[in-house]
Amino acid sequence: MLRVNRVINQARASISTRQQLLNHEQKLYPFPPQHFARKSSNRFLDIYKLGSKKEIEKERARLADEMNRGYFADMSELKQHGGKIAMANKILIPAMVARKFPAVDVEYSDGRKLKLPIIFNGNGVDADKFAIPKASLVCLYFRANSQGMIDSWSKPFYETFNDSKNVQLYEVSFIDSWLLCLSPIKQLLLRFMRKSSDGDKDTLQRQIVYSFGDHYYFRKELKILNLLTGYIFLLDKFGKVRWQGFGLATQDELSSLLSCTTLLMEEK
Repeated sequence: MLRVNRVINQARASISTRQQLLNHEQKLYPFPPQHFARKSSNRFLDIYKLGSKKEIEKERARLADEMNRGYFADMSELKQHGGKIAMANKILIPAMVARKFPAVDVEYSDGRKLKLPIIFNGNGVDADKFAIPKASLVCLYFRANSQGMIDSWSKPFYETFNDSKNVQLYEVSFIDSWLLCLSPIKQLLLRFMRKSSDGDKDTLQRQIVYSFGDHYYFRKELKILNLLTGYIFLLDKFGKVRWQGFGLATQDELSSLLSCTTLLMEEK
């Protein structure tokens, strides 16, 4: 993500010709095609939802909610607490009261797609034929500046459980820029972020994945407000959030994370 700006510059150059063609086409045809008449942001009502009062009210509530937040509000909070919104859990959240982690579609840099979390469905069979982990650490970040926060959790976690078959580690980068979500630009970005395999033979691997598009309702379910900090979730095999951390890890919080992961691996 630290190199996204370079990708954007390349993307702008690659679409300049398209913009020139579009300007010429608009001179020929005073009414632009529907594709170009759409709003650049995907955060507006779909045309097919305009007749639904419920959808209109839902969108109004969303716009009011988002107007109360913004980059400057996030930056102000970041200066106050350095991204440490709250201290991490010290013990496991009981399974009976733990909330479900919302499903999210992600992509690897090589184009493979996956839906997280990978969970046990009660029948002993997973639809996607993936090995079901007893514990999964899912690290979320929305801006490049929080990558260091994610590393402060994921690297010690990886070093501790790199030989475990019952643990998975995902670092999810959320990309909501409409430009980067355009198909050709998206493919260019994934190709740019692709890393050659280094032949790592550890059982546990840091799986870096990307999620494109609008994530408002996903964030709302997890009560994520500040997009400049990192969010850490420890999930059990049923996809429930059993532990949570924020921002940069402290030594005490890391100890709590590692011990809670060990406990999850022992649960039946």
